[in-house]
Amino acid sequence: MPVTKENLDDVFTYHAPKDDQPTRYANIRTACKAAAAAILDNTEKGADQQAAIRHIREAMMTANASIATNNAV
Repeated sequence: MPVTKENLDDVFTYHAPKDDQPTRYANIRTACKAAAAAILDNTEKGADQQAAIRHIREAMMTANASIATNNAV
């Protein structure tokens, strides 16, 4: 769903974790940390390595946003 004036407040509001969300956040963090470790272990230090890790972090944050907002965006 795109961001609109109608859902803008919800998009920019803190969503406290509830129900099984903390476990789901932890699962995402664990998987992303493992992927980042694999990149660190198997690639050369440099800008591309750091970009790959940054993209994993961005993916983790986006996945967490999907959990927090119940995929309302």
